[in-house]
Amino acid sequence: MTAIDSGRNTVDLNQHQPDGNRPSAIVVGSGFGGLAAGIRLAAGGYQVTVVEARHQPGGRAGQIIDRGFVFDTGPTLITVPDLLEDLWATAGRSMHDYLDIRLLEPYYRIQFKDGKAFEYSGDPDVFDEQVAKFNPDDVDGYHKFLEATKNVYQRAFVDLGRAPFHKFSTFLRVVPELIRIGGLQSVYSFASNYIKDPYLRTVLAFHPLFIGGNPFRASAIYSIVPYLEKTGGVHFAMGGMHAVVLAMVKLIEDLGGTVLYNTPVQRFVSANGRIVGVDTGDGRVRTADVVVANSDAATSLLKLVPEEQQSKLWSFYWKQARYSMSCFLLYVGLNRQYPELRHHTIVMPKDFKGVVTDIFDNKRIPTDIPMYLHAPTRTDPSMAPPGCESMYILVPVPNLSSGIDWSITGDDLRERVMDAIEQELGLEDFRDSIVVEHRFTPVDFRDELGSWEGAAFSIEPTLMQSAYFRPHNQLSEIDGLYLVGAGTHPGAGVPGVILSAEIAANLIFEREMQPAK
Repeated sequence: MTAIDSGRNTVDLNQHQPDGNRPSAIVVGSGFGGLAAGIRLAAGGYQVTVVEARHQPGGRAGQIIDRGFVFDTGPTLITVPDLLEDLWATAGRSMHDYLDIRLLEPYYRIQFKDGKAFEYSGDPDVFDEQVAKFNPDDVDGYHKFLEATKNVYQRAFVDLGRAPFHKFSTFLRVVPELIRIGGLQSVYSFASNYIKDPYLRTVLAFHPLFIGGNPFRASAIYSIVPYLEKTGGVHFAMGGMHAVVLAMVKLIEDLGGTVLYNTPVQRFVSANGRIVGVDTGDGRVRTADVVVANSDAATSLLKLVPEEQQSKLWSFYWKQARYSMSCFLLYVGLNRQYPELRHHTIVMPKDFKGVVTDIFDNKRIPTDIPMYLHAPTRTDPSMAPPGCESMYILVPVPNLSSGIDWSITGDDLRERVMDAIEQELGLEDFRDSIVVEHRFTPVDFRDELGSWEGAAFSIEPTLMQSAYFRPHNQLSEIDGLYLVGAGTHPGAGVPGVILSAEIAANLIFEREMQPAK
């Protein structure tokens, strides 16, 4: 029998196997990646305990309920429902017994500041009509673009998205293929190969912003979103994305797992050179055969890993990495509705490249602010009281490396958002219709979610921060610890973090459950 001294008490390392047979796993953080990993491990025979620092599950995918208004705090759409269905199937269950997911039409509206708009439809004929409205000659180019992104999707998402890249030899084998499919180009450049109209280039290239990427720098391997949307659709879970979180929690519990709230991890605990548990700061150490970190990857490896096990290489990596932008979020409950809005409305600035450069490189809030508006009552009236609107407003902003003082800037930006909504979108009396309001800034990303630099999506998805060059799901320098979530391979976004959980679980089954030699 082995024991460790945590500095608080001595813990028997065998206590994590209450039945003496099942291996055990602790998952730190209950975001989509952590919950998906917990489900796969529980389905594979592990006794799973998820520890969550906050009072509710979901991490970024939290929920606010105030006076009958329901707000998703993070992700708002589902683009690859097959990944969720596969997750439930792994557990021998049907997702549809837990969730009601609806296909949206249109997927969203892209509104330009000069009054032009693109209805981003799932209907191929309608989409072609929208393209032709801007430039008839680009219809053929759009179909060629889709065919090209189909090839990127097959290699970068289907074949490589599920592959672990913790070995350099694995990466070297795919480098020629990544170059062949255009990985050295940016997403915007890739779209420009096929599309002439500048508005349409923006329509087909803005998607890296969904995962914290700069479309003018993110590798073309991230250009697959239009193809994903075309083949899988854009969906909404009734009750909001937090309903997906709650369904995943229920599935873990149905599989015998446990989710603990208000249980922040102070540090990982090691013994004999291996991570064997977590110190939750409540007078006890929880131990397990494996630990899966869905907590912010940079914070986890720089602050939670014991100093003697910290890798100098990875410490250097995290301190030198280029981090994603952050978000300024307003959650407002309105005493009226604006039926002219779509479920999703994206407001594009006049100078798209200049605005993106301001946010990512100049580290300042642009004069012409872009916005994303989520009005879920278009699909699910239960998200607000009768006749009312529950709205989520997102403005991409620099992360905390900018030095912006959000205690001052937040109020100013809020007023600029209100002006833009009333004057540019034409939503009359918007300010006066607000009866509930909540705010989330880059400071909250840091303080509430533990995000390094307050980055909303961890490290920026560039070519040199992807695949092998993105933090691995299993670090050879730190035995017993596995990473899932936005800051590890394959990247941010709901599909990416769910795939990271599949990769990590498969590595655990392969490496941890082999009989001793």
